[in-house]
Amino acid sequence: MSLLASEDWSRRALAEDWKVLTGGQIEVTEPATGQPIGWVSRATAQDVRASASAARRAQKAWAALPYAERAKIFRTAAALLEANRADYAEWIIRETGGIQPKAMFEIDSVLHLCHEAAAMPTQAQGCVLPSAADVTSIARRVPHGVVGVISPFNFPFLLSSRAVLPALATGNAVLLKPDPRTPVSGGVLLALLLQAAGLPRGVLHMLPGDAEAGEALVTDPDVAMVSFTGSTAVGRRVGELAGKHLKKVALELGGKNSLIVLDDADFDLAVSGGAWASWLHQGQICMSAGRHLVHEKLATNYARRMAEKARVLPVGDPFRQQVALGPVITQQQLQRVDRIVRESVAMGARLLAGGTCQGPFYAATVLADVTPAMPAFREELFGPVVSITAFGTDAEAAALANDTEYGLSAGIYSRDVARGMALARQLDVGLVHVNDQTVNDDGTMPMGGRGASGNGSRHGGPANWDEFTQWQWMTVRGTPPAYPL
Repeated sequence: MSLLASEDWSRRALAEDWKVLTGGQIEVTEPATGQPIGWVSRATAQDVRASASAARRAQKAWAALPYAERAKIFRTAAALLEANRADYAEWIIRETGGIQPKAMFEIDSVLHLCHEAAAMPTQAQGCVLPSAADVTSIARRVPHGVVGVISPFNFPFLLSSRAVLPALATGNAVLLKPDPRTPVSGGVLLALLLQAAGLPRGVLHMLPGDAEAGEALVTDPDVAMVSFTGSTAVGRRVGELAGKHLKKVALELGGKNSLIVLDDADFDLAVSGGAWASWLHQGQICMSAGRHLVHEKLATNYARRMAEKARVLPVGDPFRQQVALGPVITQQQLQRVDRIVRESVAMGARLLAGGTCQGPFYAATVLADVTPAMPAFREELFGPVVSITAFGTDAEAAALANDTEYGLSAGIYSRDVARGMALARQLDVGLVHVNDQTVNDDGTMPMGGRGASGNGSRHGGPANWDEFTQWQWMTVRGTPPAYPL
């Protein structure tokens, strides 16, 4: 049976049970058509408070559950997800505006994360420390208690799961607040999946909402840690509130990522990678290439080839048409992308393709001769724009790439791997790929950035233990010592 038909979730949220919350309804809109495709219940601060209290009560029993039983839930979730792939993909396509391969990538990634989560309860969770002969000294990882997760709109199913699954696997209860633009893909789908897999009642709460719910989650006394993925502006506010309340916070924020094409690069592969890095999901990815830094010997041909690609890429409704680019998520974001392009052209950038929109659809766009003073160079685009800047030396490429407050991802193309690695070591980023583009993800790697791209926190692989648990020191003596006082 379809998981989407297994519970009456419409116009509700998961707060121990599926129920109508106190904040009214959120209308779920299909960005390609502007039409409503569903409703969920909106959480208020009052609802967050009640759920946080309930999650804290449920967490101890969940953490005490035998590890084999906890692991089985995640394996069951993976099997259920595989069986519901088509229904889940339809919601991701319609709600996010992504093309079908993007939806399938999300589903495949979450399948991987389910298996990773299933493995975590069986992993070593501490170590024995040196100590005196009559003392056993242990350092062990223990859950925080209740973890709050605030996830974004662009890859909602994946980016909610990336935090929720390891947080649960390490013994925490979770409050999940998905982006109000994608509450089904970012919240309902995961809640239904884990509920059907046997997750105990009260361990996961899924609370769609706006800034009121988000601030309540960050400041609630029962929430010990917050994982936030989203814009740098909102991330600064989350970090400020979390710090004020002495909470651990993991921030994965925006990026102004550089794709560097050296003069000895495989030109065709660099063009292919560059197109993928800026136009995948309309460029609405934190790791998208916001700058194409191309050696001056190649820059003219690179711009020409990109423009040729841009002019033939089909743009439209990904649910009803075979397209390469879908809609920009909101009219506000589309206007922001258009402003950046227009202002950069007014300052001297050459518009070689695109720069136009029809309804919610923005054409694949190419800007050449972009300088560091232009908005296309400085601002995070989050739209389908290739912004090309030429450089003369490797040192100049490194300086241009580092000329930003962000520090998330970078890609370098060069046939000389040693040269590429030498350049990579100069870049102030959390992720760097030699002979690949900037958009790479894998549930086994530590994902995160520096500077305005994040606070140094990481999600994925070994970093999950660092983020979702904390050290506890325990000593055990056979006989209590006698003290001189």
